[in-house]
This record gives sequence, structure tokens and C-alpha cells, in this order.
Amino acid sequence: MTAGRGTGTQMTRDKVRIGGGDARSGAYAPTSSVFSCVHLWTTKRCYNLWMNEPPAHLAAVHHDGSARYVSTAYPKLGDLVTLRIRTAPNAPIQAIYLATLPDGEQHYAPLKALPPTPTCRWWEVTTEVNMPVVTYRFVLFTSQGLWFYNGAGVFPYQPTDANNFRLIADYVAPQWVANSVFYQIFPDRFSDGDAGNNPTAPAYEMRRWDEPPGRANPSREFYGGDLQGVVERLPYLEALGVNALYLNPIFRAPSVHKYDVADFEQVDPQFGGNAALAALRQALTERGMRLMLDIVPNHCGSEHAWFQAALRDPQHPHGEHFIFTAYPEYVSWLGVRSLPKFNYQSQALRDYMWRAPDSIMRRWLQPPYSIDGWRVDVANMLGQYRETRLNAELSRELRTATKAENPEAYLLGENFFDATAQLQGDQYDANMNYRGFTTPLWDWLTAQNLRNPTITATLPPTQLSTAGLAAAWQAFRAPVPWMIALQQFTLVDSHDTARIRSLVGGNDGLHRLAAVLQFTYPGVPCLLYGDEIGLDGAGATEARRTMPWEEAAWNHDLLHFYRRLIALKRTSTALSSGGFQVLYTDDDTIAFLRDAPDDQLIVVGYRGAAVRAAGPLTVAHGAIPNGTHWEEMLTGATAVVADGALPLPALLQGGMIWRMQQ
Repeated sequence: MTAGRGTGTQMTRDKVRIGGGDARSGAYAPTSSVFSCVHLWTTKRCYNLWMNEPPAHLAAVHHDGSARYVSTAYPKLGDLVTLRIRTAPNAPIQAIYLATLPDGEQHYAPLKALPPTPTCRWWEVTTEVNMPVVTYRFVLFTSQGLWFYNGAGVFPYQPTDANNFRLIADYVAPQWVANSVFYQIFPDRFSDGDAGNNPTAPAYEMRRWDEPPGRANPSREFYGGDLQGVVERLPYLEALGVNALYLNPIFRAPSVHKYDVADFEQVDPQFGGNAALAALRQALTERGMRLMLDIVPNHCGSEHAWFQAALRDPQHPHGEHFIFTAYPEYVSWLGVRSLPKFNYQSQALRDYMWRAPDSIMRRWLQPPYSIDGWRVDVANMLGQYRETRLNAELSRELRTATKAENPEAYLLGENFFDATAQLQGDQYDANMNYRGFTTPLWDWLTAQNLRNPTITATLPPTQLSTAGLAAAWQAFRAPVPWMIALQQFTLVDSHDTARIRSLVGGNDGLHRLAAVLQFTYPGVPCLLYGDEIGLDGAGATEARRTMPWEEAAWNHDLLHFYRRLIALKRTSTALSSGGFQVLYTDDDTIAFLRDAPDDQLIVVGYRGAAVRAAGPLTVAHGAIPNGTHWEEMLTGATAVVADGALPLPALLQGGMIWRMQQ
């Protein structure tokens, strides 16, 4: 049945509309009808019940945007899409309705109950994608009260629409991303392929490859890594299994990090110049590997010719590209004087950066470089300064320009905070998922206190509960359309953070646990170079140490472990496109299901220091049948589901990945 057609049912204010034909022309029925008014139901029937925990059968209620639940992953405007929700087979559910908001008015359509199976009952409804974004939730009528279900869970009251499930019309995803594993490279620190292009200016300090980074002037310390070095190490990366590279900035700039760009049109000679990037592109193409570059549209470096011209003459045409408060004073990124902030009230600047056919962000997408995506630095700050609020407008323009050049380009934003507003299909394909995955994981693995030295020095750090971890993940997954959630950039560290090895104090079990969760959570994993061999670093400066190429220094067991995770991620449909359902949490354990029609995985993560005793893991609420055989992908152990539970062996600190055997 289609919402807005057939026999859909629509509730409005104090009346219920029931009828055939168009839902907007049906007859009205009083609130005493079988489909009772929500307000009356909630106040008269459920007030006392809602003060307690939801009924146990609601744990089996599940819906997400994956193939089992949504018939069309990428619908077009006007398409009909069948939605399904799963419940326990004998749950006391009398009816389920789909609640949508066509043109701002609430509409209810009944779901059809399919015959129950031994493990579950499916309910389904067909609805029209009648708006660019269709948001929806489910209303469950049960003998124990009325419940509302959306991406944030089950509620005994009408929740806000912020966490409704979402269908996006006409969204074009970069299809290659789903089966990708990224590898982040800080170019100066990965491999020196050509010593002849190493920096020699007196202001630069060249260090020996085996020396740790210093702290006196870290932005002017150089080790000589370059793009030729990356080309030479591609056999290593192929053997590791990664198939996409993310390079930190490579454009000409005085610093080692290159976020102070002096020329967006030239690859820094230190890295081999434009010819070296073209050569890297060719080498990657021959291996079927992708390339994403890092760009800084929020600001440039103070040595950029535009800024120098503006400083010399405030009336210069480039003067409008910057924000001068009282000339020659100017706004800079977080007050760093070497990073003057761009002023995107300038239409000419927008043209130069992304709108024009030969603009910076479009040019590098073209041959001979043909990069496959952009990572946009500080995407949350772009176009933001006091009363100027251009962020969403600029992000949409940036997307339009990038996709016009290459619809398959991956557009990734950096935002350490809440990026959900930028992830609705009209701005970024994904975000570096710090807040939605990484920081809750850090807080769960080790005691943290907002990662703020001032606060940590005055208040004791605290550790996140397992229920808190699951809730935090869900809170940031719920407002995001499912197909974008699958594209989120999943990381456990980066060049801007301490390395995971140091964050967990060198604990091998916790490091492996972090990796298991990184590779099995919905999203696209990215390794920071050297994580796979146990490279450490207690802060951002230390994390940017050089990659050791003497194999005697490597943790080979860890390297083998990462290779297995990468191979699984690239071959598992459950991990590339499957649904996600938390099955269990306790003080130190989390278990979840990744579920595709042809592939099912159960992931168990355990952070405790002591051995966790063997015992059953209840999986019946995941609709997993008794008698199914499972294999643990990291150890080869096997188990069979009985009495609705998967018998787990004793667990050491770390993670397990169980795969159903077909």
C-alpha cells in the first residue's frame, strides 16, 4: 500500500482520516475509532507502563536502511519503495503503522503482517518517495501500550523528527567506496624515494629518518618523504590489502604539514612536483587503487600570493578574499597568524576555488591526476565567522561542483564534532567520524576526560560504560541516512591525534579490539600509516613519526592480524552494506550483528583485563535460527546456535568475529 494512495490512513490534530482513493480526500472518523488518537491512548493506557522498562519483546524490533528492510537503496523521486520491519514471532503486536510527513502534514499507513517464522515476523508497507527527503518512523500498537520506533530506538511517546529514518531521492553515491579500505599517509614521513628533492633552505631542519619528531619547531622539521617514495612502497600496500590512499596536503607550502598552502596549483617540489602526482596516479590506476587528496578551502598560508597582494594594497582585487577587521589586522584560523581565513562572501573566490570549470577543486579531478576524492579540512568552519553563516551554502556549492566533474568522487569533510547536519545527502558523502565512532570508542577503551589537559589536570578521568558506547554510536548514526552512514570514514586515530597504540598504553588486546570494531562498524575504515605494525605516538607531533622500513622493527603478528581484517572487510557484503543491530552489552562486553541477505556476522568486543567466562550469547532477537553454524574468523573456532543463543568460548581481551556458515 502506498502512502498518499490506495487506502492509506492519516491522523490530523483531533481527528483520524480513513478512506479509499487519495489519502487527502478520505472521510473523517472520531477519535474513538479503532485507530485511537495518540494523545488519548498515551494518557489513558500507558502512563504507568512508560515509567518502567519497555516490554522485552521490543528488543527484537528492528529496521535499518539495509537490503533486508528497504527494497531500493537509491530511489528516485516518485519511486515506490517497500519498507519492512522485523519483530519477535509471537510479540503481542496488534498493528504497525508507518508515519511519514508528506509536504509537512503527518500521514499514517498500515503495514501488512506476513506469516511468522520460527525466528521472527516481518511487516511491510510500500510508500512513495514523494519528496527529496522522506523521513519516517513506525508506530507499534501492542497489548502493552503504544510505542514509537525510529533510528534512535523505541519510545513511549511521539519523539521529535530529528532521528526519523530517511530515504533520499536521487542521491548518487560513490559506489567504489563501500568496498574500500583507506590508508592515510603523511607524505614527508612515509618514504623518501628521491633524496634530491629534500628541503635544503636554512629555515628547514632535515632530520635523520630514524630520529623521533622534536617539539621545538615541529612544522619545520623535514625527513624527506615524497610521492616517489609512495610509488615505491605500493607493493607493500597491495600486500597489506588496502585499495585507497588518503594523502595529507601536498600543495606547495612552507611547513611540513602543508595546511598553510602558498599555491594550490602546484604540488610541492619537496614531494616531486606535479609530475610526481601524475606518476603516482598512473601507478595506482595500474593496481586498481584509489586516491584522495587533502584540501584546505577554509584558509591559506600567509605566503600565498593573494594574501601578500592584499597586505600590500587593501584595494587590490584579492583583498576581498580575506577578512580584514581593521586593516592590516585580519582573521585567521584559530588565531594562527600564518593561516589567514578566506572570505567567501567573495563570489570570485568561490569561482576560483570550486565553481569555475578550471577551478582548483575541479582541476585536480581531471587528467592526468584524476583524483578520486577530496578530504576537506575543517569542513565545520568553512564560511563561518561571527554573523556570517555560509557553511551549508558553501558545502552544497562544493558538492555540486565536485560531482559535476566526477559523480563518483568521494567528498569527505573533517569535523571533530556533530556533523549530522552536513550528512543529509546534499553536502558531504561522509565525515571523518570522530564524534560518531572514534571518541566514544576511546572513552570506552580507556579513561578519558574530554581529551582536555586543563580538565584532566583538575578532575579525574572517567571511562564510558558499554551501554554508553552503544548509545553514543546510535545517537550519531540515527540522524544520518543509512547509505551515508555506510560511507562514514571510520578511524581510530589520525595525524591529528595520538596513535591508537599509545592511547591504549601499548596494550595489544585493546589495540586489536579497537581494530576489530573499526573494521566491523558501519563505515569505511582508514588506517594511519604504521598502525598495522604497532607504530606508537602519544600526541599529534609524535604520531607523525616516520614509517620504519626495517622489518625487524615491525610487530609481524599485528601486521598479519590487520591483513585478515582488511581481507574480510573487502569481501564481506555484511560489512560493506549489511544492517547493524546491537545484540548485547554488559560492563565490559558489546556484541552486534551485521546482516546482509547472503552474509551474517556477529561481532563481540571485550575490554576486560580478566578472562571472560565461557557462556551463551542470546541472539534470538536478531532472528538467528537454532541450528545455524558459525565460524570465528580470527581463530577458526566453531559454534552452533541452540536455545536462541550462540555459545561463546572464554574470551580474552580483544574481539571476535563470528560468520554464519551457509
